Parts: sequence; structure tokens; C-alpha cells
Amino acid sequence: MRGLSGKSVLITGAGRRGGLGEGIARRFIEEGANVMVADLDRPQGDHFPEHGVPAQSEMEAVVAELGALGPGQVASVVCDVRDEANVEHAVAATVSRFGGLDVLVNNAGIGYLMSPIVETELSNWEVVMGVNLTGTFLATKHAGRQMIAQGRGGRIINISSQGGKSGFPHAGAYVSSKHGVIGFTRTAAIEFGPHNITVNAVCPNHVTTGLGSWQNEYFSNLLGQTLEEYMSGMIGRIPMGRNGLPSDIAATCAFLASEDGAYISGDALNVSGGEETH
Repeated sequence: MRGLSGKSVLITGAGRRGGLGEGIARRFIEEGANVMVADLDRPQGDHFPEHGVPAQSEMEAVVAELGALGPGQVASVVCDVRDEANVEHAVAATVSRFGGLDVLVNNAGIGYLMSPIVETELSNWEVVMGVNLTGTFLATKHAGRQMIAQGRGGRIINISSQGGKSGFPHAGAYVSSKHGVIGFTRTAAIEFGPHNITVNAVCPNHVTTGLGSWQNEYFSNLLGQTLEEYMSGMIGRIPMGRNGLPSDIAATCAFLASEDGAYISGDALNVSGGEETH
């Protein structure tokens, strides 16, 4: 991709091995960008369980593996995106380590607190909104300030979802937050456009990462299907006949951050193999 070599990139929620954020980081490093991996460093109760949050050792292992790829550099910072001071620190750490901030990828998200609306606890709703939507706002706010101050433009890429355009049972909080991310993206694109900062959302369909595997188990049980039956039905709805991969999403992010994506802003791009078309 043209123009990514030497760029400084902050990616939230990128500390899980095999996760979407790790896949995005991998692509940017391979393109020669310098990447700051931001994530929580330990599970914390029911809202942030082991299947949703990396341990510090896992994030360190991810950074080591990514660092061996080259040519880009990689570092990490602990960040709870719901905490404004944490987010400010993550942006400052990126600037300090790499000399600036050119690309923000808002990838941190919760997609595992599922329940029918009438059984959803307020605390679960608030945590999902806090990470998926407030976290996107806070990181955009502080990354945007830095990019404006630098005066050389920038790219902000928000990971929304197919759930940002369509509804899914037991995912009221998740779907609402991801719809919100798209609305926020459109407003941010208008405000940041005069500063040559593009803001876009990427909307994947199902990607079987560690979180994706948990979702597969949850929904196959909900529907009374075997995992094989559920996966077969899912793939049958996708015109291209396969699930999405982290590399599919990573390629789209790299394109939007490159010189070739310079005139795309305020959009919500489907990366779904043709499953989502609006």
C-alpha cells in the first residue's frame, strides 16, 4: 500500500493472539508502519472474562511475535478505552515512541455480553456502550487533537460491524453500539475533513477469532443446532462461501490508511463476502 511506510499507528483492542486487532497490526507492520498495540492487561470479573480480555503475558507475546515480522516497529500500552486518562496516555505514548500519530484504528470492542433485551442487566448494557461507543469517541477525540496539532492530516478507522447495519437477537447492546459507531463516524468525518483527516467505519460480518468462536458456540446452543449445523448455515448465507478472516479486515484498514484511500471519508464499508449489502 502506498504511503504506509514509517507511519505511526495506534490500534486499540489489539492484544489478543489471533484477534482482529492483532491481524490489523500485522498488516500495518508488514507495510512498514510503526504500531502501538493498546489493550487491557488482565481479565476483570464477569464483564471482562478470560475469553474476552488478554493477560499481560499474552499481549507481550503478541508484541514479540509482531516485532519479529518487520520492517515496522511495535510497542504496547495498557489502555481501558472507557477511561479518558488512559486514552490520553495511549496517544501520548504513541507520539513519544514513534514521533507522532498518523493512523488510529478503533478496534476495542465487546461482543460477548449476550442476552434477550428483557433479561439484559443495565451494567452489561453500560459496559458494552462504554467500550464500543464511548471508547471510540474518546480515542477519536484525543487522536484527532494530536493529528490536528501536527498539521499533516491523518486517518481514523472505526471497526463497526454487520451489526452496525442489521439487527441480531440477544445482541441489543452490541447492535446499538455499532450503529452508533457509524453515526459517530459520519459526524467526525465532517468535522475533521477540513484538517485532511479521513474518518471511516469498517463493517465485517462474522470473523472466527477467539471471540468469534465463543459467539459460534453461543448462537448454535441458542438455536438448538450443532456447531457444524450452525456454521454451515452461516456460510450458506455468504455469497462468497466462506467466513471473513482477520486478514480481510486488515487489508481494508490498510487501504483506507494508504494514499489510495485519501478521498474516502464518512463511509461504512462492508467487508462481508456479499452478505451485507446496505
